[in-house]
Amino acid sequence: MGNVPNSDEWLVFLGTAIVFAVTPGPALLYVLARSLNGGRREGVLSALGNSIGTTGHVLAAAAGLSALLAASPALFLAVKFMGAAYLALLGLLAIRNRRGQVGTGPAASPGGTRSPVLQGVVVEMLNPKTALYFMALLPHFVHPERAAPSVVFCLLGVVVVVIALTTDVVVALTAGRLHRRLAADVRWQVRQRAGSGVVMIGLGTFVAVT
Repeated sequence: MGNVPNSDEWLVFLGTAIVFAVTPGPALLYVLARSLNGGRREGVLSALGNSIGTTGHVLAAAAGLSALLAASPALFLAVKFMGAAYLALLGLLAIRNRRGQVGTGPAASPGGTRSPVLQGVVVEMLNPKTALYFMALLPHFVHPERAAPSVVFCLLGVVVVVIALTTDVVVALTAGRLHRRLAADVRWQVRQRAGSGVVMIGLGTFVAVT
């Protein structure tokens, strides 16, 4: 452990990881929308999907792919625009399906499909916020002269995944409780689905232009 970041660096790193986790972004808002729409179970599964997607970023960083992404503005823009387009698509599907299965049975998901884990993986893998974190911040805590960069990236990445997953699960459980109280309100379900769709489209637009 002496070859990885020292105690002061650990404190700074943990601070950045917590800020990263609690700052609203595509993944966190996706979990919020799924939880409000489908309850705690869908929210937790969405959070699990996000964590799998974040793990993909960790492995990419350890393999040096983050450096490639950082060195290629065109590649980074492609990933960013794919993520923006996917969020916008989920939003459009949520609006289109806002009246489906209202008041009976499990609610339809924001994307019109019942695979919150898979959607969470895609949202997070195409999340420019996460890509920027691993490209711009994490390398500051990696010292090649102390230990193999891939090992340190994996160690730090696991910490990031745990903190982000914890945050997402808290959001899912909190929003899921609200869903249980309002699930019987047909107007609430329709408006919530439409609102989730608008938020996702707006978020996709924001990701595309920033």
